[in-house]
Amino acid sequence: MTEQTMAGRTVLVTGASDGIGAEAARVLAERGATVHVTGRSLDKLRPVAEAVGTEPLVADFSRLDDVRRLAEQVAERVGTLDVLMNNAGGTFSPSRTTADGHEPNFQVNHLAPFLLTNLLHPKLAAAGRSLVVNTSSIANLMGKVVLDDLDHEHRKAREFAAYGTGKLMNIVFTRGASDRWSGDGIVSVAVHPGPVGSSFGRDSWLVGLLYRTPLKRFATISVPEGAAPLVALAERGPDQELDGRYFSRFTPDGRENRQASDRAIIDGLWERSAALTGIA
Repeated sequence: MTEQTMAGRTVLVTGASDGIGAEAARVLAERGATVHVTGRSLDKLRPVAEAVGTEPLVADFSRLDDVRRLAEQVAERVGTLDVLMNNAGGTFSPSRTTADGHEPNFQVNHLAPFLLTNLLHPKLAAAGRSLVVNTSSIANLMGKVVLDDLDHEHRKAREFAAYGTGKLMNIVFTRGASDRWSGDGIVSVAVHPGPVGSSFGRDSWLVGLLYRTPLKRFATISVPEGAAPLVALAERGPDQELDGRYFSRFTPDGRENRQASDRAIIDGLWERSAALTGIA
């Protein structure tokens, strides 16, 4: 019998249609958590929701109104939220702007989870002690946050660099949330799960090409292996030692971009993201 390490805890996993999000959701449900799952594809999300025993929550993070509706639906379903797993993301061609007019790597990887987490702050705070897990990447080392050009309107956007910037923002957001919300009992942590062989990169021709070749098995780890660090952090829960830290899989204080600890970047990104999403 599976040990019920998550019994009594309520979890929301984004990006749960497949890959490490779906795997983490299933494992956490097996370990006793009430798990709510969201993704952009109802067909792919439905079997995951059935496996964890809740109704699917469909939301496309390239549409901020979807994120707002998702937050309302979650708030209707749960009294408190013990773990928010911000796992949705990917790499996208910067030439295609979102429905809200943003560069997609910026919106899907950072702005949408920033908005969702802020909207769910009351449910996280109501838990007394709660945990926010932000899925980042070693690609953060390739990123560069330019506060006056978050949408790459005044500089050339290269796909890998734009993706890396979004993943850097995940760590920066983690630090900002730690600064602002630790007094509410909310612990925030970022994690690089490893190079997972899933449907990551499906929106990118270049990355998708690698993931469709035999090279994939040499460059990647399995989905269960990739989900394991997320599950481990969720089981550990709102441990104060996690707050504001970036893990490389199971190892704390992974290699990170220097901007991730730059106070001007941490505060500036929060302020500009709040303005762009209408968060007070």
